[in-house]
Amino acid sequence: MDDLTTLFDRAARVAADHRAAVAAAPVAARLSAQALRGSADVALRDRPTPAGEVLDELVETFGPGLVGTPGPRFFGFVIGGALPAASAADLVAVGWDQCAFNATLSPAAAVAEDLAGGWLKDLLGLPAGATVGFVTGAQGANTVSLATARHHVLGSVGWDVEKDGLLGAPRVRVVASAERHATIDRALRLIGFGTAVVEEVATDANGAIEVADLAAVLARSEPGPTIVCLQSGNVNTGACDDLRAASAVARRHGAWVHVDGAFGLWAGASPARAHLVDGVDLADSWSCDAHKWLNVPYDCGFAICAHPQVHAGSLSYTAAYLTGQGGPMPALGDLVPESSRRARGFAVWAALRELGRDGVADLVERCCTLAQRFADGLEAGGADVVNDVVLNQVLVGFGSDERTDRIVEGVQREGTCWLGATTWHGRRLMRVSVSNWSTTEQDVDRSVAAILRVAAEEVDG
Repeated sequence: MDDLTTLFDRAARVAADHRAAVAAAPVAARLSAQALRGSADVALRDRPTPAGEVLDELVETFGPGLVGTPGPRFFGFVIGGALPAASAADLVAVGWDQCAFNATLSPAAAVAEDLAGGWLKDLLGLPAGATVGFVTGAQGANTVSLATARHHVLGSVGWDVEKDGLLGAPRVRVVASAERHATIDRALRLIGFGTAVVEEVATDANGAIEVADLAAVLARSEPGPTIVCLQSGNVNTGACDDLRAASAVARRHGAWVHVDGAFGLWAGASPARAHLVDGVDLADSWSCDAHKWLNVPYDCGFAICAHPQVHAGSLSYTAAYLTGQGGPMPALGDLVPESSRRARGFAVWAALRELGRDGVADLVERCCTLAQRFADGLEAGGADVVNDVVLNQVLVGFGSDERTDRIVEGVQREGTCWLGATTWHGRRLMRVSVSNWSTTEQDVDRSVAAILRVAAEEVDG
């Protein structure tokens, strides 16, 4: 036990030292994957190695390849840096080594997910009776949600998709935004629909769905099994669909309404931004990430459904050896695809306990304010901000597509901050995402100065 305590103490020190240094260090990794692989010992040893030596080798081998994603100047994706309490809870969760399958296997994991899920629904304005499956992220959440929708809409016309599959099944319509996230398409592939099934709906100038076009698309066919996918938080612009109006249109056609809200659903936790998700409670299912705006460690997301028995009916299974299954309410493992999974609820519980309702609201609002500061600073320096900054996303152009890509690459090499590029409405653009709890005005100003400096040097070159 003394050896284990020493080992875990050292591991915690490694993690804490990294977090303490990440704010001042260059954001980019010191070594590329190719260089890292070239320096690694690639041969599997024949004999065992003491755990302490393995830890030392782990740090020495992989430390130079770490990107400063937990730090305050990583803006490349919607990635939050894990909060202190959430990080500590995850460290403890690894030590506890619980399998979050049901309350018999881990009462602690079950209660943690139940409590954290209840707090989450309260914060986001979702129905108190909805079920919350703790999945890996938005991909898992969208896949679970669309599988649940498939179960319901086919069951409503007498087809048991879990028993009979899709061969010979009634046609299901899937209506979604032309600017939906790519995980929607992959989910449709995974559940057997394929991407050709999608009927696209036009979007407005900022990427939100056009409700009038949604009505027109739905009116093109006779009533039948239909799934409508809406969005809170366009992956490029942050734009949110008009959930109230769009849900009303979908309901008139008897459709299941799913909201992909990987990061945008968190607008509901901020009084200043809640209007962006007005009507969110009218949907049937929702996807959301915790490792984005809630800033918990990877990987953690939520598949939420307003209809518990439908949710469980699409995913649950039974076997004689599965002690603790089959109660009146769905168990943890009935709501997600995996039986063997880590207890994600501890970190979510800790994050929400650390922040409280006011802290979550402040985190969301502060990131939105900093995103606007980013846009204002870049625009003042001559860059072209092309989207309305409604949440935490900023799209920036620097003339030609080629020049924009060169500036993005230059910023990544320079190291003050890290961000990426995207293509939106036919243009290559720098994409800035502000999601980290530790980002300050000084971090934004320092990053803006670095971007404009790289842009000026690129012109001079």
